[in-house]
Amino acid sequence: MSQTTTQAPARNQLVSPETEQVEQKLASLRLTGAAAPLQLGKSLDHFQKTDSTPLIGTEFARGVQIAELLKAPNVDELIRDLAILVSQRGVVFFRDQELTIDEQKSLGTKLGELSGKPASSKLHIHPVTAEASELGDEISVITSERNREYVASRVDRSTLSALNWHADITFEPIPSDYAILKIHTLPSFSGQVTGGDTLWASGYEVYDRLSPSFAKYLETLEAVHEARFFHKVAKGLGNKLRSDIERGSPGNIGGHLEAVHPVIRTNPVTGWKSVFVNPNFTKRIVGVTKDESDTILKHLFNLIQLNHDLQVRFKWEKNSIAIWDNRSNYHTATFDYGKEKRVGDRVVSLGEKPYFDPTSKSRRQALGL
Repeated sequence: MSQTTTQAPARNQLVSPETEQVEQKLASLRLTGAAAPLQLGKSLDHFQKTDSTPLIGTEFARGVQIAELLKAPNVDELIRDLAILVSQRGVVFFRDQELTIDEQKSLGTKLGELSGKPASSKLHIHPVTAEASELGDEISVITSERNREYVASRVDRSTLSALNWHADITFEPIPSDYAILKIHTLPSFSGQVTGGDTLWASGYEVYDRLSPSFAKYLETLEAVHEARFFHKVAKGLGNKLRSDIERGSPGNIGGHLEAVHPVIRTNPVTGWKSVFVNPNFTKRIVGVTKDESDTILKHLFNLIQLNHDLQVRFKWEKNSIAIWDNRSNYHTATFDYGKEKRVGDRVVSLGEKPYFDPTSKSRRQALGL
């Protein structure tokens, strides 16, 4: 009796021709140019700060102004150390910030440049950003009103709010290194400003919770990240999809909004391994069957979503700022408020083409934990 076997789909059956062409074009941009993981200096030592949890998050004391750091004589040293701190701790918080839009963009540019990203990587232009946006192409306005228009229609938040965990713009061939969000308008309940907290989760720790043999297997795999739903979003907002320009990098162009990235990624700033898939954009694992892909992704998503001890929750105040590293962390907003407004401005910097370095270490291994 003959026996049939289920063949895993070939890579070119899963990946669009446009994606293959972009990957060939960007082969030289895999690394940042940084020769080795960067060492955190001492320029930030005299600023008071507190770790939010043992694994993730650091908050600077009130009174520390980012705008003053940008004007300091040793600004490059300060911002380089801030970039390293963000990459090590995942996300860093500041309160009561007087940072302007231009200063926020300058900070976003410096964080990546001073930590070794490719010269071709600039600030990201989101595909649905209006061409005549009041704050310019490189600012994404994060607003609850827009969320109600197109996000709520995609996800039933009454049942599984955790579905919105993600890292920013991983559907781009050259995704984000750092992101900066300043919230200036917050919802209130019973006369108190509350609601709309954001949570972050550590991709380093997700990797460290894998069994060694399973981790080694995942290090051989790639995954498809895709966000073609933004075509519908742009149309709903009355905007033209920004498919005819470079969205901050030569590789981020076109309307296919798809990229293939390693499942395990090395962060070049720390040299640490991180799981690099997320529920919002990662659609399938390349080179395995659909059932196998679904099983692997469900397990990895569960590690992100269900382990509260690798997460940190931040309660926003007016003009609070969060800076995080999208290469090794995930985040999700909390939609626990009604029709009140929650508005902020986000800058997303672009980094390197994601890669896996087999000589890199896990966070626990590097820190001797």
